[in-house]
Amino acid sequence: MRVIVSFLAMLFVSASLHAAQPAAGADEVAQMCKKISGRLASVSYKECSNIHFYQPRFYSANNLPILEAHYAAKTGTKNPVRILFIGGIHGDELSSVSVTFKWLNTLNKHHSGSFDWHFVPLANPDGLMRRPATRVNANNIDLNRNFIPAEAELTPLEYWQQRAKMRKRYYPGQAPLSEPESKMIHKLIEEYRPTVIVSVHAPHGMLDFDGDKQPPQRLGPLYLRHLGTYPGSLGNYGWYVKNIPVLTIELQYAGIMPSPQDISKMWVDLVRWVRYKAKPKNQIAEGGEEP
Repeated sequence: MRVIVSFLAMLFVSASLHAAQPAAGADEVAQMCKKISGRLASVSYKECSNIHFYQPRFYSANNLPILEAHYAAKTGTKNPVRILFIGGIHGDELSSVSVTFKWLNTLNKHHSGSFDWHFVPLANPDGLMRRPATRVNANNIDLNRNFIPAEAELTPLEYWQQRAKMRKRYYPGQAPLSEPESKMIHKLIEEYRPTVIVSVHAPHGMLDFDGDKQPPQRLGPLYLRHLGTYPGSLGNYGWYVKNIPVLTIELQYAGIMPSPQDISKMWVDLVRWVRYKAKPKNQIAEGGEEP
C-alpha cells in the first residue's frame, strides 16, 4: 500500500498538469499550429504539429488556445530542476516565439530526462496574430506588467502613470492578474512550482536575471547585463514575490532570427547553466545528459 501511495505522489504534479491528455484537443492544436505557421515564416506547421501539446486548457482574451508541452524528468530523479519556459509574452517579439519553437523541437528530439521542462511557446497569441503584431494582448494590456507586484513605493498602475509616461505599450491594466494569459502563468507557477523560470524576449540583445543563483554570464552571443525589474513584471513577481529565479533572454532582433549556429549555442549554454548552476541544493539526479 505504501508503495502505491508513494508512486501516486510522484506522479501527482504531472497529472495535475494534464501530462497524459488524450488527443481530444487535437483539432484545436492543429488549428493553432496553422495560425502560428501562417504568421511566422520561421516556424513550419510540421515543427509545431510534431510537438505533443496538451489538450488546451488555457485561452487568450480572444479565446485562442495557449499551447503547453511538458517533458518530465526521468523516473527516479529526485528533486529535479524544473524549468518553466515562456516565449511570446509580447506578441510583437516574433523571434522570441520562433526561437522558442526551435529549442522546443531540439528538446522534443533529444530529451534525456535529466531535467523537467514545461514549455509555453506563445503566451500572447492575440498580440502575435494582430496585423501588425502588438506587444499588448487583445485587451491592450502589457502582460509583462500584469503580475502581482512586490511591495514597492508605486503600484504597476502608478508606475505607468508617473514614470512610464502612460505609454500604451506598457499599460499594466487596472489590477494585477486581470488577464487570462497572466492568470495562466500564475496558475502554472502555483501548480508546477518551477526551480527557475526562463522567459524569452527581444530586442535588447542581452541577458537579465533576478534571483540568488549564479546567473549565466553568456548564452551564445548574449551577455549578462542587469536591467532591474518593473512593478508587475514576471521578473519582479517570480523572484521578489514567489522566490523563484527568473532568467530573461533578450534576443538581438524582434523580427530577425538569430543564425542556426547562435540558436544552437544559446541552447547548449542554457542547458549547461541549468545543469551546474540552477539545480536545487538537495538534488539527487540520475540519468544521462540533457542535449
